[in-house]
Order: sequence, then structure tokens, then C-alpha cells
Amino acid sequence: MRDVFAAMVAIVLLVVAASLATTLQQYRRRREHARDSERALGRRIVAEIPTETDLALFSEDAKRFYYGEQGIDKDLVAAVRVLINGAPIAGYVSRRADTRAALPATSFEDRPEGIARDRWDVAIETVTGTTLIECGAIRERVSQELARAVFEAVKRTLEARDAAVARREANDKQVG
Repeated sequence: MRDVFAAMVAIVLLVVAASLATTLQQYRRRREHARDSERALGRRIVAEIPTETDLALFSEDAKRFYYGEQGIDKDLVAAVRVLINGAPIAGYVSRRADTRAALPATSFEDRPEGIARDRWDVAIETVTGTTLIECGAIRERVSQELARAVFEAVKRTLEARDAAVARREANDKQVG
């Protein structure tokens, strides 16, 4: 009787293990399909950000950033800020933005101690409103690295746009 019970437990464990492996494989295929779809649309994947139910992709193309299904026009972005528990720790404000706005710190310091469970977010401010990219509160600096990747991608875009504007203004002064 004991051998029959052990055999049944072993069979149940094998079925559960096979089910978990199948589910994991399906999940991996779904994620790979989502990444392939983004690449097929000509987008570069910046980060895969965990949400309550799944992973959301933060990607970009020449004209927009994308957070899941939401598009953010690069031409409308005025500022980007990294937030810990809602407080800005780093930011970049475009030259085109309102210069009266308070400027937060412009560097993104590594903070390995003491904030492992704090909430990391990136606020992308456009002329039409603010989009909050919730990077989470995952241990081992995962959320910090996600926030860093999103922040740096948006900051690079703003810096390139500001440099182009500065070059254009310099050329206009030379011509005029």
C-alpha cells in the first residue's frame, strides 16, 4: 500500500512539474513574441518593466517612446526625472522647457545601501502632461537599473535635441 501511495505522489509531482514547465515555456514564448513585435515595428527595447500582471516594454523609435501601448512623442518631452518614493533624485530639463521650473539634481548616483526596497519611478514630463513609468521596488537594485535605463534613454534624446537647437541658434547668429 505504501508503494502505491508513493507511486501516486510521484506521478502527481511529475504532472505538476510538467505543467509548470509548460506554463513557463508559454510565458517565455509570449515575451519573445512581444519583443519580436517591437523590433518588427522598428523600435529599440530599452527596458522590460514588471507590472502587477506581466512585463511592460519601454521602447523607442525615431519619433516616440512607448510604455506598453502608450506612446510619448519625443518632440513634446520637456523633462525627465528619477523618483524614489516620489522624491526626485535626478533629472534633466530641456532648454525648451520653462526655465522657471526648479531643477533637480542632474546626476544619477549609485545608491546600493539603504534603499533596496524603495519605490523607483521615472516621470517623463511633456507639454501635455506627465507620464509615470513605475519601475517598482524590487530588491537587489533591479528597479534602480530599470529606472536608470529609462532615464538615460530619455535624457539622451533631450540632450541631442538641445544640442541641435543650440547648433541651429549658433548658425542663425552667424548668418544674421
